[in-house]
Amino acid sequence: MRIPRDTGGEDLAKILEKVGYRVTRQTGSHMRLTATGPCEHHLTIPRHKSLRLGTLNGILTDVARHLSISKHELVRRIWAHEDEPGT
Repeated sequence: MRIPRDTGGEDLAKILEKVGYRVTRQTGSHMRLTATGPCEHHLTIPRHKSLRLGTLNGILTDVARHLSISKHELVRRIWAHEDEPGT
């Protein structure tokens, strides 16, 4: 599955709610997201209209590492269409 290139910061924050992240604060043009569980994990995401592909890849790699899954599996989980079987 391909990563949508037009993903914005606020869109990504909403999408990451599917894997347990919540916006904990906003300062200027950035948002701070936190995932709780066995260990807390923090992300800072720019609130840009469209994130650069390298920035988006870096964020997704960090989240996948925290969840101990591959980036491919993470992308499949968060961008799976609601009408697909098994989601």
